[in-house]
Amino acid sequence: MDTVLYIIAGPLFLISITAYFYVKLRLRPDDSDLDDYYHEFEDQQPGYARYAKWSAITFAGAVVGVLLMFVAAVI
Repeated sequence: MDTVLYIIAGPLFLISITAYFYVKLRLRPDDSDLDDYYHEFEDQQPGYARYAKWSAITFAGAVVGVLLMFVAAVI
């Protein structure tokens, strides 16, 4: 059981953290007012909406990978 969790969790974590860094470096909009956007206006800024969505997805994947590795270590 531990081996299966490690086989799933390891690549999931590595792929997610790599994708997270890619999103943070490449998909970040070039606007200097990025921190001034509010969540109500994301639909008006499609670049920022795409950046926020993929940032959340890749971060969640990394968290799931770490949790699975923790569960495998505890079992």
